[in-house]
Amino acid sequence: MGQGLWRIARNQQLQQQGFSGQGYLTREHGGRIPANNVSNTNHRKQAQGGIDIYHLLKTRKSKEQEGFINLEMLPPELSFTILSYLNATDLCLASCVWQDLANDELLWQGLCKSTWGHCSIYNKNPPLGFSFRKLYMQLDEGSLTFNANPEEGVNYFMSKGILDDSPKEIAKFIFCTRTLNWKKLRIYLDERRDVLDDLVTLHNFRNQFLPNALREFFRHIHAPEERGEYLETLITKFSHRFCACNPDLMRELGLSPDAVYVLCYSLILLSIDLTSPHVKNKMSKREFIRNTRRAAQNISEDFVGHLYDNIYLIGHVAA
Repeated sequence: MGQGLWRIARNQQLQQQGFSGQGYLTREHGGRIPANNVSNTNHRKQAQGGIDIYHLLKTRKSKEQEGFINLEMLPPELSFTILSYLNATDLCLASCVWQDLANDELLWQGLCKSTWGHCSIYNKNPPLGFSFRKLYMQLDEGSLTFNANPEEGVNYFMSKGILDDSPKEIAKFIFCTRTLNWKKLRIYLDERRDVLDDLVTLHNFRNQFLPNALREFFRHIHAPEERGEYLETLITKFSHRFCACNPDLMRELGLSPDAVYVLCYSLILLSIDLTSPHVKNKMSKREFIRNTRRAAQNISEDFVGHLYDNIYLIGHVAA
């Protein structure tokens, strides 16, 4: 996209240099082509899929309309829509050509909120001299700092007034941000259990099948690579949250948070068994049903069978 923007600026320079009243186009290497011979070149360029500058110039109704379309001449809504498809790097490049449009606050506000969905500063009166372009740079800098040292990253956000010193606000920021390194995030959440508690409550598992809900949970809160106290904590918190989101289903199936905990562990072990290349003899559906019902006797055989089918067809719950 960045190369495309510079190509437009370059073509505008070529048009100004190459089209004259005598009907000549100037080649990049200094040669000149008579205007009556351009038509043949036109057909060759179109056949090759290239851009014919001369054809574009001739289609203009007047000399004032010569050249490529200037976004500043379009309705603002259309110009902003075009520029809204650019990322931050390309938008900075666009500001070299269309400075007023590319520096518009609405565009940078959209970039901020599409990458960092929640920040405390969004809900405050902006301070003097505030701009979303500057905020984007600060958010990007803070994310890089977090990915190197999570504690320093959070402190950076707080020092800039981007985040409030509140576990709930930090949890919302993490939940709505996808630029944070998951390994560093896992370390941070293991140390900040208060933030972890608020992060779990942000999930809504209503009417979700248990394995699918567990996958969504582990997409936001990555599971540790080894079993241990932290994994047990995550599964415990998930089990209670899943039951809280589906009280009617829990009563219908006769499940408690402890039973959901057992099922989650069974699903994780089954996922490893079915997906690991080191396991030669894969667990069968009958074996999974027998082992799971032995640990949680009140669960129906059909329900456990559906759990097995989900893992077999879709894959690991914590991948």
